[in-house]
Amino acid sequence: MDTGPLQVLTVATAPYPDQRPGTSGLRKRVQVFQTRPHYLHNFVQSVFSSIDLRDRQGSTVVLGGDGRYFNRTAIEVIVQMAAANGVGRVIIGHHGILSTPALSCVIRKYKAIGGIILTASHNPGGPEGYFGMKFNVANGGPAKEAITNKIFQISRTIEEFAICPGLRVDLTTVGKQSFDLENKFKPFKVEIVDSVESYANLLRNIFDFASLKELLFGDNHIKIRVDGMHGVAGPYVKRILCEELGCPANSVINCIPLEDFGGQPPNPTYAADLAEDMRSGQWDFGAAFDGDGDRNMILGKSGFFVSPSDSVAVIADNIFCIPYFQQTGVRGFARSMPTSAALDRVAKATKIELYETPTGWKFFGNLMDAGCLSLCGEESFGTGGDHIREKDGLWAVLAWLSILAARRQSVEDILKDHWLKYGRNYYTRLVVKTKTRQINVNIKSNTLLFFFLPNLRYDYENVDIDTACEMMEDLEMLITDKSFVRQRFAVEDKIFQVEKADNFEYTDPVDSTISRNQGLRIIFSDGSRIIYRLSGTSSEGATVRIYIDSYERHNVFQDTQVMLSPLATIALKISQLHQRTGRTGPSVIT
Repeated sequence: MDTGPLQVLTVATAPYPDQRPGTSGLRKRVQVFQTRPHYLHNFVQSVFSSIDLRDRQGSTVVLGGDGRYFNRTAIEVIVQMAAANGVGRVIIGHHGILSTPALSCVIRKYKAIGGIILTASHNPGGPEGYFGMKFNVANGGPAKEAITNKIFQISRTIEEFAICPGLRVDLTTVGKQSFDLENKFKPFKVEIVDSVESYANLLRNIFDFASLKELLFGDNHIKIRVDGMHGVAGPYVKRILCEELGCPANSVINCIPLEDFGGQPPNPTYAADLAEDMRSGQWDFGAAFDGDGDRNMILGKSGFFVSPSDSVAVIADNIFCIPYFQQTGVRGFARSMPTSAALDRVAKATKIELYETPTGWKFFGNLMDAGCLSLCGEESFGTGGDHIREKDGLWAVLAWLSILAARRQSVEDILKDHWLKYGRNYYTRLVVKTKTRQINVNIKSNTLLFFFLPNLRYDYENVDIDTACEMMEDLEMLITDKSFVRQRFAVEDKIFQVEKADNFEYTDPVDSTISRNQGLRIIFSDGSRIIYRLSGTSSEGATVRIYIDSYERHNVFQDTQVMLSPLATIALKISQLHQRTGRTGPSVIT
């Protein structure tokens, strides 16, 4: 190391108007970060400036990402700016790699002031893809809206940033590095840590690894197939499932993180290799992850698909198969509002408190910090427990394997037993992608659609903003009128009567903060629901999402699309979406 003090500079800059962090942080095309002067620097400085100087001085910050293109460049800049902004130590995953669950774990283990996750989740990587940053706070979870609003306001008026441009970090060697800075009394420290070990140790204290090893490696072991999607989950899967729990090397595929994820979006619904393998019938259990390892998809033999909503409900019903919950007990369950109500039925039967929150893991984290919540999930392939403050893909896989080890049934039999016990929530999210993902294709010619038909999503993306906003405003006026309640809608032999309709508003039971306008809900007397949400309003357009949650107590083994068709028809008729957007939807909806 150079023993001379490194220079700290203050560099003039100009603000950008588009650096508002969303639920998942700031995500933009890589070219935005590369071509706009100081775009990265401005946002990083806004994050550090949002932290009180007294808290920031000498603090510890955790840093890592999913290995996508631009990660290393960003890490170098963030470390240089952390040093210049008074941070005392930065902990970084080896080679800059940390999954989102692992970063949450490391923040909590080292009592860091927070962490910066470099990921654009399930969005494509590479030079033509996406890059993103998200700030997590001291509890290991996403920053609350008050903090992200503060970051945004700072970014709109920023005039300068602090940086130590001569600071160079070696990401290839695990260990500690120290740097002397001018006008700083204490050296700035960087610690490169094993990307997997802290997180793996946490999982060892949650699950019965001996039982899991018997399931995966014993005399009557099952065969599993796990797809890392060339994202950050790969090293964790290999270390934990293969090296520790004994799975053969051929049980895992695509486990080397690549900057472009092998040329495909790191999204479980694009796991074509896994889908094809599972279709062969030689594997008993399958799973896939997204780019940063927080989302998961579960498949049974022959590609039997477990929807995310059903997944969290099954885990809840079998929660004491996991030793951690035998020790801690269960404090509560929670789901995001658009997620199907399958979890609600387990909560009611077990007399465990159920929380319905807006979309965003930060709402779950607040409940966990208050000791109110043990297990939660979202319809967008997110499941997790209170061991960290992020959704956790590998945790969900080990939870399912724990259930298989205890019950010695197939994934399909476990889910069918669940439906017989509680009834079934036939569920989908209505989706058509006009630019990034086309799904108006012949089902029979597309393996992926064949496997994910039970959870097909029909998003109407990049529709005209004014049209989308007008539709939502008119829809809210319609459903909140007193006369709308008790209205009856008939399709074929099905009759749905409205029991409740509103614009979902959430009052946090911990701190009483109110989140308004979280989506329009129509709840029917049989427990079925229609949800309308508008998101992504920007210069590129808007996304209208319609969620269909059709409950059947006894008729649980029917074709999903057939069972969803009546309620989908009602949802489209009420919204007049086709007439307003000029979209007729994909051929697979019929």
